[in-house]
Amino acid sequence: MSELGVYVGRYLDELKRANASAHTVRSYDADFRQFLAYLSRQGGEPPAPRAIDTVALREWLADLYRRRMSAVTMRRKIAAVRSLFRFLVRQGVIEANVARLIRSPKAPQTLPRVMTPEQVNGLIDGIGAGKVERPHTARDLTIFELLYGCGIRIGELVGLNLADIDLGERWILVRGKGKKERQVPFGSKAAAALARYLPERHGKPDQTALFLNHRGGRLTDRGARGIVKFYSIVLAGDNSLHPHSLRHAFATHLLSDGADLRSIQELLGHATLSTTQKYTQVSLTDLLSVYDKAHPKA
Repeated sequence: MSELGVYVGRYLDELKRANASAHTVRSYDADFRQFLAYLSRQGGEPPAPRAIDTVALREWLADLYRRRMSAVTMRRKIAAVRSLFRFLVRQGVIEANVARLIRSPKAPQTLPRVMTPEQVNGLIDGIGAGKVERPHTARDLTIFELLYGCGIRIGELVGLNLADIDLGERWILVRGKGKKERQVPFGSKAAAALARYLPERHGKPDQTALFLNHRGGRLTDRGARGIVKFYSIVLAGDNSLHPHSLRHAFATHLLSDGADLRSIQELLGHATLSTTQKYTQVSLTDLLSVYDKAHPKA
């Protein structure tokens, strides 16, 4: 294995030790493999880290443009490479992070597509009513109730342990990005789903995870995504829905019903208010749509 390949492996191991989400590790792994493949395109090994300069990185970026990759994808790949070079600086392999000099393309300002309350409730009620025969319906219903009822990320959901659930006070302890912890309340429907699921949860005596797979181990990020995708297609007929769709719906519906932005920021675990403010734009867009349809002078 090349010197750069060795350090890529070490960096991915560091991400895992830092409790980065499985989704993040997979994405970075794929981005690094593409980066190494580009640097090895002439059949040899990629250059040593010290030999990679801004010219080589700009040529790599130009190749991404030639492949017609979206701005969002390119920004993620550049961020991955920058983080790798920061790791190389910390390890003393290189003196400066030359990847910082590469400019990221501007991403288009797109608003997240948000389901209506009726659509979300119809989907979740369909699961609870047993419209689809599945071996772990109680678990699946609880997954949806917590994703929508608490607005948590899918990685935060599968990271929940039994000890993180306070059924009496209706709080869950969530471990977010950067190991930051926050408490999030849950409502009566999520409480009812938990009360139905917990007696059916059968894991190994030492298994602390709240959500288990069919083998009795912790449900993975990919497994939970597959569950959400399955019900979204079967019950809603929409293959574009994903776990984050429920997080978007949670925030937008709270804002529409009068919750203040700071409170939503705390519930979502956003580091900055600007990240939460995109939901203001979603609500304004919905408001304009209602105005255009209903106002006689529109």
